[in-house]
Amino acid sequence: MEKPLADKASPPRAPAAMTTTALIVAAGRGSRVGGVPKQFRMLGGKPVLRWAVESLIRHPALRSVRVVVGQAQQDQASEALQGLDVGPLLEGGAERADSVRAGLANITSDAILVHDAARPFCPSAVVDRLLASLEFFEGAAPVLPVGDTLARIGDTLGESVDRGGIGRVQTPQAFRVGALKSAYERWRGPSPTDETTVARAAGMKVAAVEGDPALEKLTLPADFHRAEQWLAGRLRPRTGMGFDVHAFAGEGPVMLGGIEVPHSRGLAGHSDADVVLHAITDALLGAAGLGDIGEHFPPSDPRWKGADSSLFLTHATRLLRENGALIDHIDCTIIAEAPRVGPHRVAMRARIAEIAGLSVDQVSVKATTTEGLGFTGRREGIAAQALASIRMGF
Repeated sequence: MEKPLADKASPPRAPAAMTTTALIVAAGRGSRVGGVPKQFRMLGGKPVLRWAVESLIRHPALRSVRVVVGQAQQDQASEALQGLDVGPLLEGGAERADSVRAGLANITSDAILVHDAARPFCPSAVVDRLLASLEFFEGAAPVLPVGDTLARIGDTLGESVDRGGIGRVQTPQAFRVGALKSAYERWRGPSPTDETTVARAAGMKVAAVEGDPALEKLTLPADFHRAEQWLAGRLRPRTGMGFDVHAFAGEGPVMLGGIEVPHSRGLAGHSDADVVLHAITDALLGAAGLGDIGEHFPPSDPRWKGADSSLFLTHATRLLRENGALIDHIDCTIIAEAPRVGPHRVAMRARIAEIAGLSVDQVSVKATTTEGLGFTGRREGIAAQALASIRMGF
């Protein structure tokens, strides 16, 4: 663009007395990236909608975050947003304008940030610039200059279009609530693609602040591939180690890697004593710095007596994904003289992958003995050690 946008040197601050609510519009049903609406498609182990909410909910200048979803999308959205404080989900309409109006009717703050769920990564600095502009304008939007040559297109390239003074308008877009409500009351055109269109038609002056490439919208499969690469560049590798042991007791079979393995004796433990799943759970929790299995599932708690250990691994993988972690690989070694693991290795890998939401090639299961030494050598029990490789933000 010809005019410089907001100054990067000293991030501006929003007016101190202004209360602001972020409204995330997630009622779309578009499926150009497959059969699932893009706001619910998985990205880096989490739904796109969850990324969008998390990028705004932690900003100190925002009083609350509300989400508008489509009819019959409530359950899907509730699952995607589990544990996040977004208040009751709002039901939108068939058009974007209907969804924004539904949000405006339920917001009592001074200002609003209207954001597309399909833009999952919103830098805090962009929010700072938007809210600071509301001290002087009724609205503000992030804008990126156009660096490419522009031309009209048909079957072939047509005449060039002057890119001077042209910019790409992103979201979130900030407005004084009263001004945006009034603009929508006067809007008579087709459903707008964003709120600056409505605001400018009502005669409002909308400030252009510096946007960010991280705010690119996800529309096509290639956009998701780009977003995955962007995420990967912001993560660093971490490794966790887990170890567990259980003594033989009672009658078999034994639970190993989430499956029943025939054996004359069972394993003693408060849960089902699956040493493989216990060791893997501890390795994952350790890699993410989230404590150990005993903290999350104390053996003194009667709820876990005889529990299926798949619950523990499911809990650990959910915690990691909620914290933005990607699980790359799990490797577990079973230490025992008996039973033989080889015939069951494929089934164990498949079951562990199923529980953790991974592909089978991300799971390794091995077995060894201690050549008759120690408690496992004396056939008193089974041990397992596991390593988990993950990537996590810093």
